[in-house]
Amino acid sequence: MELILKQDVENLGFKDDIVTVKNGYGRNFLIPQGQAILATASAKKVLAENLKQKAYKEKSIIAEAEKTAEALKQLQIAIPAKAGTGATAGDKLFGSITNMDLAAALKDQGHDIDKKFISINGGNIKRLGQYEAAIRLHRSVTVDFTFDVVAEA
Repeated sequence: MELILKQDVENLGFKDDIVTVKNGYGRNFLIPQGQAILATASAKKVLAENLKQKAYKEKSIIAEAEKTAEALKQLQIAIPAKAGTGATAGDKLFGSITNMDLAAALKDQGHDIDKKFISINGGNIKRLGQYEAAIRLHRSVTVDFTFDVVAEA
């Protein structure tokens, strides 16, 4: 079954993509949830016209995302966290650092990025140190971001 996505669907595609899915998934989930429509011949023509109109606007959005990516590469972020003390605890954290904590730290620096667009390599962080995260600013612009997790003073 061919569908046109009306919004981004994780592990399937982005808005306005034409995707092929199993009949049950399309008919019982995507279409009733309003996430997709059937890819009929007339719907494909309408989509093609809409994509032509969006192409011009898309260039400025991509340029803005690339400018934000360059600003993020220059940024140094240190996220304070409570860590154990003593020889046995070492650098182990009480709790963990997640993409939500990184999104909050970026917001404090003036970059409002939704936590669902941030993926930390290795998942949750449970130790002090330096880590990397991938931040998706646009469907074609992703930046690798390095940050530190330090002990609270």
